[in-house]
Amino acid sequence: MLSYPEAPKRTGVPREVIKWLQSLDLSYCPRNYRRDLSNGFITAEIFSWYYPDDIQMHSFGNGKSLNTKLGNWSQLEKFFIKRNLNFSKELIDGTIHCKPGAAELLLQEIYVMVTHRRVKGIQDGDVDFTDRHYQDGLPMVARSTATKAVKSNITLSEILAEPDIDVNKQKVQAVISDHYQQRQRERMADPSQTDSQTNVTFKEINVNQGDRSYVSSSLSSTTPPSTLSGP
Repeated sequence: MLSYPEAPKRTGVPREVIKWLQSLDLSYCPRNYRRDLSNGFITAEIFSWYYPDDIQMHSFGNGKSLNTKLGNWSQLEKFFIKRNLNFSKELIDGTIHCKPGAAELLLQEIYVMVTHRRVKGIQDGDVDFTDRHYQDGLPMVARSTATKAVKSNITLSEILAEPDIDVNKQKVQAVISDHYQQRQRERMADPSQTDSQTNVTFKEINVNQGDRSYVSSSLSSTTPPSTLSGP
């Protein structure tokens, strides 16, 4: 029987970061970082300890809906700008949409920022919240098709947060392009490997008018990566 590596459920957080988090006496201590940091409530609570005059917790909700997440993070982004705290858009979006490793990296960056301490192994440079590392660990026959790659790397909440179908097409095309580039590299290493052609179609996603206007105002600053070309 073939044995495949498990998909990474979460990235480890250094012990010193966990101890620091526990010392803050938060309303609850996150255990599943990807889920618990997604709505921004814990992030707001952490910063309220260091900037009590800027963060008022009564204005943050602790729900799981997309509207709650976007509302909380919209407030946090304004606070980050005011205090000149630099978090990448990719990191924030990755945390909102529960991308593997994003919440853990965000937590470590917050720790470094507010304690002025170093964390061993913290990631520098470009971030990659796709499942590429997991796929590289699989046998060739078990790796994703282009369609599966899209499903694995673009979440429903991402699509709902950006109702513009053209923007979502660009995201899908970026995933497919990366998938086929990886396949080409694999074929160069092993010419016996072949790919089947995959057709991807797009459908308009219905979003309630109230949600659409809210999402549009909350994420008006979101733009597709400059390296992508239009459909």
